[in-house]
Amino acid sequence: MTSVIWHDLECGGYHEDIALWLALAGERGDPVLDVGAGTGRVTLALARAGHRVVALDSDPELLGELARRAPGLAVETVVDDARSFALAGRRFPLVLVPMQTVQLLGGTAGRAAFLRRARAHLAAGGVVAVAIAEQFEEFEVQDGEPGPLPDMGERDGVVYASLPTAVRRNGATFVLARRRETVDPAGRRTVSEDRIALDIVTVRMLEREARTAGLRRLGVRRIAPTDAHVGSEVVMFGA
Repeated sequence: MTSVIWHDLECGGYHEDIALWLALAGERGDPVLDVGAGTGRVTLALARAGHRVVALDSDPELLGELARRAPGLAVETVVDDARSFALAGRRFPLVLVPMQTVQLLGGTAGRAAFLRRARAHLAAGGVVAVAIAEQFEEFEVQDGEPGPLPDMGERDGVVYASLPTAVRRNGATFVLARRRETVDPAGRRTVSEDRIALDIVTVRMLEREARTAGLRRLGVRRIAPTDAHVGSEVVMFGA
């Protein structure tokens, strides 16, 4: 359950892309394949709007929580890897990859593998929509200096706080560092460090990789940055 709490705390508060996914689902129809669905930030928004959604993620704990949150909704969960999934002849008019998920796939080879699988599952006239962040603003919090505000929440009397401490470029990735802290009802405190590496990807790079997988660019939509989140380019591809 701890991974669910941190996932919700660090990702669940982002809403700026939801309007775009709803618009694309309205244009393209069902079912929608949500890649990297997590606990259902996008899946649940689509399902509550009346869409049928297949939620794919490699983390069974996150998908288990998504299923618990979706009673009565047209949601199907699939535990699988985005680079190798095979859904037995299923075809989708819309494949969504929100919130830089494609930048977690292990470089060019990982993205190419996913794009081939997306192409194999795309219905005639369908669209693959992939969100990427081309740039991150590098920073590092120094002791005694003000930094970003932490993401905070409480569950069962335990207070959780996740503080962004740095964004650093490291080779072909940007490394996002956070300090995770908990305080339980007895006042006991734990502190841990979390780091995630996002591949550096540009629209042009993704276009080249998509062409190799048999996909062509249809257009790019822009999601503006906020005080807490970087902006995104949503690159759309068709067969």
